[in-house]
Amino acid sequence: MLTFEHISKRFGGVRALEDVSFSVAPATIHAIVGENGAGKSTLMKITAGVQPPDSGVISLEGKPVVISSPRRARELGIALVPQEPALCPNLSVEENLNLGHEPQAFGFVNRKTMRLRAEAALARAALDIPPDALVERLSSAQRHLLQIARALAEDAKVLILDEPTAALSEGEANNLFERLRVLRSEGVTILYISHRLPEIFALCDGITTLRDGHHVATQPISEVNPENIVSQMVGRALEDEERETEELIAKTGASDAQPILKVENLSREPAFRGVSFEVRPGEIVAFAGLVGSGRSEIARCIFGLDLPTGGQMLLNGQAYTPRGPRDAIRAGVALVPEDRRGQGLVMQLSVRENLSLPALASNMAQLATANVVHGGAERRLANERINDLGIKTAGTEISVETLSGGNQQKVVIGKWLTVAPKLLIVDEPTQGVDVGAKAQVHRLLRELATRGYGVLMISSDLPEVLNLSHRILVMRQGQLAGELKHGAGAEDVMRLAALGH
Repeated sequence: MLTFEHISKRFGGVRALEDVSFSVAPATIHAIVGENGAGKSTLMKITAGVQPPDSGVISLEGKPVVISSPRRARELGIALVPQEPALCPNLSVEENLNLGHEPQAFGFVNRKTMRLRAEAALARAALDIPPDALVERLSSAQRHLLQIARALAEDAKVLILDEPTAALSEGEANNLFERLRVLRSEGVTILYISHRLPEIFALCDGITTLRDGHHVATQPISEVNPENIVSQMVGRALEDEERETEELIAKTGASDAQPILKVENLSREPAFRGVSFEVRPGEIVAFAGLVGSGRSEIARCIFGLDLPTGGQMLLNGQAYTPRGPRDAIRAGVALVPEDRRGQGLVMQLSVRENLSLPALASNMAQLATANVVHGGAERRLANERINDLGIKTAGTEISVETLSGGNQQKVVIGKWLTVAPKLLIVDEPTQGVDVGAKAQVHRLLRELATRGYGVLMISSDLPEVLNLSHRILVMRQGQLAGELKHGAGAEDVMRLAALGH
């Protein structure tokens, strides 16, 4: 159905794809996997006409094609459904489904034909919503299915799905999988980009692995297992990562030193109440618990975003009452937020500018004098962080928006290291990054612990919590249900989170 031959693409000095060649069989669901920055999104954008390749040929149904624009891709029957739905929220479902190719009658939009088209597309996508419903009122799952319905309304023969289940519940994801299997039986070829290996192995027929812009392997899903794929993606086996974990956990055990942070009976009603814990130098402490249990709200109080309603905090033995993030930063507390794109980075700025923001905010003399930024010092600092953290970028002046998710997360962490915080709070540190980038972030957090930082982590990824932490604080309904040490099992955490004992 679809063949890629010697596809290459560069952005400045960064190689995104290098001589990539493989084929996708017709009427199959084919996974494209790789670390963030492996080239998956670039390849899909080339296939959808968003970006041209520097060299190489794409063939569709045995014939070479030039996909010069998204419109040309749609004419060829290729549709891209991005991770974030590209819909107009203030328009109706039927208006979104017909956008750009509205039926005309005597110079006017033919509303009757629009409605019939919309009803047919919704039926094919098994989406039971009124055509006149506003898109802004739809759930995340409905919006994703609406994007698929729009692609099907344009008679797509090749459907490209980028992380389609990222915002879906398990039930919603299962409904999507059922629909994709029906589309496969109807002859649609589906390219499926996902970091979630279990769903890939449950759904897909074939799988292609990319690493550092190169094609590693294309195989039937029946001939590989998740460990094979992870090894292909990151260039090493899972056992190596597990061994590194145990070695680093042993190195970074908590000392008997004075706690960096001591929290006593902290409350912010109604989010949480009566919470007490400590974080010592060289220690990674994780908050686990169900969504809404109060974990992130505790982090917000520690960072000065919210004021507690009761209790006290001590930082290095001194009373700590931040009135805002500026107070927290000056006291040596840093927060890596869950939403790195919306809250952790300024996407329009360069890597250099993002890395220097906390230093400038805290008035570091070596970076600015009388409100004048020293460009040379700022670039030196940025290069130090890039080298120290292994951030993959073509240079300090590259827009942070062009980096992969894993490298963006390194920039968020790296910007705080400039001001040498005593306590680093990380909220969902590996959300939305692949297994390779996740391993790199884990290694970075452990390295920071070996340097004497205190790390307070909030994570909904249970294997991450169990693997990375010295101690686990389990929250339930706004209260601390219990504390577990490294080596505890998943059932111990879930019992405390769900039952409180």
